[in-house]
Amino acid sequence: MFSDFQGNSEIVHRLRDMLAKKRFPHAVMLAGAQGSGKYTLALMLAQALNCLTPPKSDGLPDFCGKCANCTRIAQATDLDARFAEAIEAREDLRETDKKETRIFVQTHPDVLVIPPDPPQMMIKVDQVRRVIESVYYRPAEGREKVYIFTDSAFMKEAANSLLKVLEEPPEFATIFLLTENAGELLPTIRSRAMVFTLGALSAEEIERDLAKQHPEWKAAQRALVARLSEGAVGRARSFDLAAYAAAREDAMAILKSALRGGEHSELFKVTESYRPGAEGREKTEQLIRTLYSLLRDLVVINSGGESGAPEMIRNTDIAAELKRMAESVDFAWITAASDGLAEVQRGMRRNLLRSLSLDAFAAGMEK
Repeated sequence: MFSDFQGNSEIVHRLRDMLAKKRFPHAVMLAGAQGSGKYTLALMLAQALNCLTPPKSDGLPDFCGKCANCTRIAQATDLDARFAEAIEAREDLRETDKKETRIFVQTHPDVLVIPPDPPQMMIKVDQVRRVIESVYYRPAEGREKVYIFTDSAFMKEAANSLLKVLEEPPEFATIFLLTENAGELLPTIRSRAMVFTLGALSAEEIERDLAKQHPEWKAAQRALVARLSEGAVGRARSFDLAAYAAAREDAMAILKSALRGGEHSELFKVTESYRPGAEGREKTEQLIRTLYSLLRDLVVINSGGESGAPEMIRNTDIAAELKRMAESVDFAWITAASDGLAEVQRGMRRNLLRSLSLDAFAAGMEK
């Protein structure tokens, strides 16, 4: 039910009010950061549009979550798992068929989810053509046909093809366009969709949600994740706390080595674990993101944030340690460190040895 959706209550109320008045738009753009709930809300609206026994709550349309239509649509909730299944199914095809097969997620005959197609990870023209081929046929089991494009990365021909559907949509079809940045889509597409931007939740709201989702986490851990997720409840719920803690331990060792100077045995122990290959790349990218997070906190503390605006610090559980570290650095050093991290990222794109790049970064930052 809509009461399960976290935050953005005004937007949810407005959408439900349009459902009640039967003025729901044929094209809806949901914009917001990754993890803000765009996909979850789109699926909920798909359920509300097709629920067989639609209840009302607060005087507005809702969905039961139990009827055949609601449960089948809900099977698409774990998009990552359904996407992986679709990829695996394509891999099992013959080579000739594999090249012609595009990726879709469909757990209900009237609800089609269109994710970016690998390896380019863009919406391709054949995916839009599938929408065009089916959109004008009446729903098989529901009241409304629903199409959910989960990303705004459209190939040019695909975007132009979609525009044709948006110009003359059938009365029984609704198209959802999900995007982190509405500006990535053609102005002509934006002009034909009603745009709703999901705002960030407060840290307190996310902490309350995490208390239900992760009761095994301590209060300090929930506070940390709430700030690191930057107001995106989906990102907070799926946050890998163990991976972040490991990356932060390495990041702190690198920063301390840079500030201490001289002997680097601890630094070398850390950096030699960053090996080549896909796993090593992911681990290094996590480390770089974590280093940026720590450098940002040092800027906040040096600007008086630890006493004046503690809510701006992300790594709340080590604020005291960061304050001690901040006493040894100035804004120029932090800026140089950020530039050094950017150089490490460029080196990764050139496939330079990651351990040596990290060693060079720490050595270059010696006080």
